[in-house]
Amino acid sequence: MNILVTGAAGFIGFHVVKKLLKNKNNKIIGIDNLNNYYDPALKLKRVSILNNHKNFFFKKLDIVDKKKLILFIKNKKINYIIHLAAQAGVRHSLKFPQDYVSSNILGFFNILEVSKLIKVKHLLFASTSSVYGLNNNLPFKENEITDHPIQFYAATKKSNEIMAHSYSYLYNIPVTACRFFTVYGPWGRPDMALFKFTKNILNNKEIEIYNFGNHSRDFTYCDDLAIIIKKLILKIPRKDKNFNKKNPESGSSIAPFKIFNISSGKKVKLLSFVKEIEKQLGIKAKLRFKKLQTGDIIDTLSSRLKLGKYINLPKITDYKFGIKKFIRWYKAYNNID
Repeated sequence: MNILVTGAAGFIGFHVVKKLLKNKNNKIIGIDNLNNYYDPALKLKRVSILNNHKNFFFKKLDIVDKKKLILFIKNKKINYIIHLAAQAGVRHSLKFPQDYVSSNILGFFNILEVSKLIKVKHLLFASTSSVYGLNNNLPFKENEITDHPIQFYAATKKSNEIMAHSYSYLYNIPVTACRFFTVYGPWGRPDMALFKFTKNILNNKEIEIYNFGNHSRDFTYCDDLAIIIKKLILKIPRKDKNFNKKNPESGSSIAPFKIFNISSGKKVKLLSFVKEIEKQLGIKAKLRFKKLQTGDIIDTLSSRLKLGKYINLPKITDYKFGIKKFIRWYKAYNNID
């Protein structure tokens, strides 16, 4: 299989590529623009590790540049695309919405155009749990109405789902949209809670706890997600023969298009998450409690029923073990005893 992975230098992209490379028949072409949203040195280190595999080929490339993207991909005989490149971060989207229009809307449109051009066998792309907005029907199911995002980041991802469905229907492109729920683990992004909390606790600095600690999240360990993506890319969506026109929200589709939650299916209180970080570090955190931030979702919890009927789900990594693995990596990466 010749697989294009966009955002290959990113946190999730790195883990997905590593998992795909375990199959020696897979040839992975990774692209990333290596922007400075966070320290590019971390991205370059991930790429250097992936470059140790003979079946991995990396190109610095921005998906916003359609001409260069098509020129690069046109003769690569790519069969599958896993699209993970995007401008991430809810907080960043409040201050710099234009970044999300460029990468998440225009960039995604270019990926759809490339998919049509090369007649890709399967396009799988990252959406987000944030599309559920203020929906409080826990656990979130894929057929819930997601028309009320409360951050611009989520709005761009919801737009991706709609854009992808239209291309899937018009050009018969098999597409799978994956709604990721709070992914964490080694090699994570510095702007993510686990990374920031660990860094500040080690440096004897306060950590900010929003909504006075009354948050909970469905945390998804990076390796679990990568295993699921590896399984899903092989499951090519087909049109539903029994499409329900009277109830399009039933989950069936008139196009070869699927949406799945990718999660642990377990809700963990934020303060329990922090306590586990304290335990693993052996250091008590200095907490500063703050009010709810604009754009914050209070609770997330995913239903895994639909995904579990579609693929054989891997055993889920307990968040306590996931935190332990992250802290072990963080200390090694930063040469901390």
